[in-house]
Amino acid sequence: MTKRRAVVVGGMRTPFAKAFTELMELDTIALGAAATSALLRKLDLPVKEIDAVVWSGVVLPPLSVNIGREIILDLGLPTSIDGMTVTRACASGLQAITSAVAAIERGDADVVIAGGSDSTSNAPITFPTKVTRTLAPLALSGKATPQDVLGALAQLMPLSEILPRQPRVAERTTGEVMGESAERMAQRNEISRHAQDELALRSHQRAARAIATGVFDDEVAKLETPNGYVHVDTLVRADTSLEKLAKLKPVFAKGGTITAGNATALTDGAAAVVLMSEDKARALGYTPLAALRSWSYIAVDPADQLLIGPAIAVPRALEKAGLELSQVDVVDMHEAFAAQVLSVLKMLGSQAFARERLGRERAVGEVDPERLNIYGGSIAIGHPFAATGARIVTTLANELHRSQKQTALLGICAAGGLGAAAVLERV
Repeated sequence: MTKRRAVVVGGMRTPFAKAFTELMELDTIALGAAATSALLRKLDLPVKEIDAVVWSGVVLPPLSVNIGREIILDLGLPTSIDGMTVTRACASGLQAITSAVAAIERGDADVVIAGGSDSTSNAPITFPTKVTRTLAPLALSGKATPQDVLGALAQLMPLSEILPRQPRVAERTTGEVMGESAERMAQRNEISRHAQDELALRSHQRAARAIATGVFDDEVAKLETPNGYVHVDTLVRADTSLEKLAKLKPVFAKGGTITAGNATALTDGAAAVVLMSEDKARALGYTPLAALRSWSYIAVDPADQLLIGPAIAVPRALEKAGLELSQVDVVDMHEAFAAQVLSVLKMLGSQAFARERLGRERAVGEVDPERLNIYGGSIAIGHPFAATGARIVTTLANELHRSQKQTALLGICAAGGLGAAAVLERV
């Protein structure tokens, strides 16, 4: 079988906004449709050429979990286009893209739209299981009498035990929220509050500079909402400073180091990428930007260091690509928390970690801060869980094409003790 190569020909995303603000009126399907529609317009892609949509989500709408298929239908695309949805926590967007790449390189498709969206603003609020088990049989029977209803309600007393519960981004196996895990990482790896605030400041400064200089103009589409247009990411703070960040109180532990300033905010948004076989791209007149040379997904014990995944996935992806860390031109590390990024970077530079966790004698290497998150990261831009992977791939593919650099590396930590990494190469 002739070797086929899948290439990125373009990407587009909505602006990212803090949950319950500018994008609150748009659910995850609407956001995904907006990003996809903007990308189709940008590329002027004939819809008859699209074979499939591989979408991703983390906060899935209960009655419409296959977001990929819903996007196809909402946009009025040909109903023959296949649509599916994948989920791998915060690495979901990358999973959608690598699934599309695998399908193309296997010969199952020539043109695939891949991406992800999440609307934390529209996350379902669940009732305790007791409510469902008591009331659902009555609702489904269609024969409930007033006495049956009163009897069921009596079983649900006191009311304080059946009120809707606030959603928590917590590990099911440990009960620990991600910020608490990151706080433990900071302590265990001796990551100071000052170092975290410095990374957060750099993220905001670089993202603000990218917006001001037009770097994101080709990636972010203005988005119409019921309350008007949103043109740019609204979480970026060009005027923040170390002094302002230092005044913020710890969120997850008394005397801790993680604050709202050095952690990612709950975010709404979507991002989409078009991938094609290289031959198809050239036949349709598109310029390939980049290809995925390798990728790696790994898992660790959530009760240990929940967010260390990239420290293991990155060296595996590099090894598959036949590269050393020092040979990579650009690195983009998802910033769930500054403490997590700094911990991962420390592990990559640690010979002891390399021996104990990677089975190798030499450390993976140091990452030059000038090559890391050169246009800011999730702390500044935001993190709609399933959209981040497609956002990073779009930015890196554009950067490789624009700068004529050769290779880029991305790393993503994810809930459940998951980690992901990928190497992109310029085409």
